[in-house]
Amino acid sequence: MKSWDEVDAALAAAPGTAAAWVGPVGGAPVYARAADATHYAASTMKVGVLVALHRAAAAGRLDLDAAVTVHNRHESALPGAEPYANDPAEDSDTATWALLGKASTLRDLARQMIVRSGNLATNLCLGAVGIPATQEVWRLAGATHSVTARGIEDAAAREAGLDNLVTAGDLARLFGELVAGDLVPDPTGALALLEANEHRDDLVAGLPPGTRVAHKNGWITGVRHGAGVVFPTDAPPYTVVVCTSTSLADDAACALVAGVSRAAWANRH
Repeated sequence: MKSWDEVDAALAAAPGTAAAWVGPVGGAPVYARAADATHYAASTMKVGVLVALHRAAAAGRLDLDAAVTVHNRHESALPGAEPYANDPAEDSDTATWALLGKASTLRDLARQMIVRSGNLATNLCLGAVGIPATQEVWRLAGATHSVTARGIEDAAAREAGLDNLVTAGDLARLFGELVAGDLVPDPTGALALLEANEHRDDLVAGLPPGTRVAHKNGWITGVRHGAGVVFPTDAPPYTVVVCTSTSLADDAACALVAGVSRAAWANRH
């Protein structure tokens, strides 16, 4: 895919909902489709947690280098519900699990949350900063539909209707505001983690090797999202977000996200 007509046809043909937002950082989209359609957030919700952590640290409310005991007992977002735990078999990060009962820091846990997309690390970070602080990030970014209502694998909250939702447009706003420095006074640390993201088989697969990109993806069965800011050496940075909630096999969904990213690169000027 190179033209926006080709992109639109490919997204329209996907069995389910495939949404996209592409445009300059902080500007209007040059291409958008179903940008306000809500999707289960999967691991893209971790970007909001990351920003909330850095905002709290900048305000002096949290010390990212203070010792934190790694545990697997998390308070449910549903009032009165029993604490819940993460399943190590569902986590792409093993390093945090190796520290159960030992000390880590929020800085290291944030790295595992983004670079390895760690679920246990995410819940520990979310427990430290709080759901309201993460919700505030969405509000400040100008999000219109996205929410972070619970931690990962909080089944009681999920069954009660508390869920984590995103839209392509809101993710674009979140990344744009982060890069612009409007959410965190110095976004360098947060962006460095997003650039180090090791999961590169969707959005990054559509870019030339070595291209600088700060991004986060998310995936579960039936869901594959890719969102980030690309920093070309020959053009201004731009935001590209693709959210898919479809019956496509995951490799096909990855290819769809990569195709939109490839078209965005081809039209970067």
